[in-house]
Amino acid sequence: MSDSVSDCTEHRSAVTEAEVEALVRGICFKTGPPRYLGVEVEWLVHELRRPRLPVTPERLEAAYAALRDLPLRSALTVEPGGQLELSSLPATSLMECIGTVSADLDAVRAVLREAGLGLSGYGQDPWNPPTRFLHEPRYDAMERCLDRAGPEGRAMMCTSASVQVCLDAGYEEPGPLGHGRRWWMAHQLGAVLVAAFAHSPMAKGQHTGWRSTRQSLWTAMDPGRSNAPDLGTEPRAAWARRVLDAPVMCVRAPSGPWDVPEGLSFRAWTRSDNPPDRTDLDYHLTTLFPPVRPRGHLELRMIDAQPGDDGWIVPLAVTAALFDDAEAAEVAYRTVKPLAERAGSRPAPRNPLWRAAAQHGLDDPELHEAAVICFDAAAEALPRLGATTEVRDAVAEYIDRFVARGRCPADDLLTQLQGRSEDQLRDQAHGRLNGQFHGKDTGS
Repeated sequence: MSDSVSDCTEHRSAVTEAEVEALVRGICFKTGPPRYLGVEVEWLVHELRRPRLPVTPERLEAAYAALRDLPLRSALTVEPGGQLELSSLPATSLMECIGTVSADLDAVRAVLREAGLGLSGYGQDPWNPPTRFLHEPRYDAMERCLDRAGPEGRAMMCTSASVQVCLDAGYEEPGPLGHGRRWWMAHQLGAVLVAAFAHSPMAKGQHTGWRSTRQSLWTAMDPGRSNAPDLGTEPRAAWARRVLDAPVMCVRAPSGPWDVPEGLSFRAWTRSDNPPDRTDLDYHLTTLFPPVRPRGHLELRMIDAQPGDDGWIVPLAVTAALFDDAEAAEVAYRTVKPLAERAGSRPAPRNPLWRAAAQHGLDDPELHEAAVICFDAAAEALPRLGATTEVRDAVAEYIDRFVARGRCPADDLLTQLQGRSEDQLRDQAHGRLNGQFHGKDTGS
């Protein structure tokens, strides 16, 4: 979905602390009836003949140059490690969103196939260490900043991929579709989504001990950048406070390397002798990585990239149903409400609930029980959202294969790891759900 912050007119003069708070409150929660839906799908790029081999920068550059000529409706961007991301336009229905992104992905895959390349859906590259493909001042600065907390930042930049679902903030008024409840529920249901769609149990060819290694990266990074704000505070006020108190990643420069200050909050910057302007605020907002990021709409960032060409459709459909169908939203709210006690006062993703989701997936009994109820509610809601039989069947198959059995895609990888060579594992995992959405059976 479009970035609501960048849609605003630029204002070059310095902004005060009070102006920042007012701007963030006005920009980041645009309330009203839920009408639009979007998705951002990230992919790792691999060699078709030898999927475990990293693709050389020269081959990536040539392939990406060819992709620029495609008449896509989605925005196509390249991540620091060479991952590809497709970001949909806001869609007025679930099927419009699926149809647009599916068509764009078909076009992208066709071009990559001619270059001998393909796309893989993993939350974390199971085989290769982080290697940066893009060398620009902003990524140089990001790397320097994130390195202060450890190596996890580089892995997030270069070897991770996700399915990010974008939802309208919701009504101003309270209720199942009110923005206050949707904000709160996104952080509690988010743990269920982490567990149910975990698909990153490996790094550098080894089991990491997490079902979602990608999610574990966020728990190891600077909490000022990756923690959720206080859920006990009104959403606009809580997010404005988080934006002001969050550390400044970098100060941009027209030429040369960007400055990477240490221990400077945006609030402190506004009080300095050289305060930021509106464009600095806009950029600062893009450097914050909480599990739910308000950008006019709500951007849910906790779901791992999924296996298969169409694996991303199931988390999109399930999440849309649980938030945009009033009956399903009420069921989900009642189901995850008891989980809040387990989360305690610590924010996501560092509280016990989120850590259990990332480490154990649906092996966790409470998360398993909640997932069964929520996924069943989503399945019942999909006809009301206009989902086709194909989409409903894909969700039903996912429930039967994973949710009902207390499993997630990461468990398939770990099961396959036993008794198979790494080459066999990597090749099979890539095609595990490949084509299932079109009625093809890839086997086990």
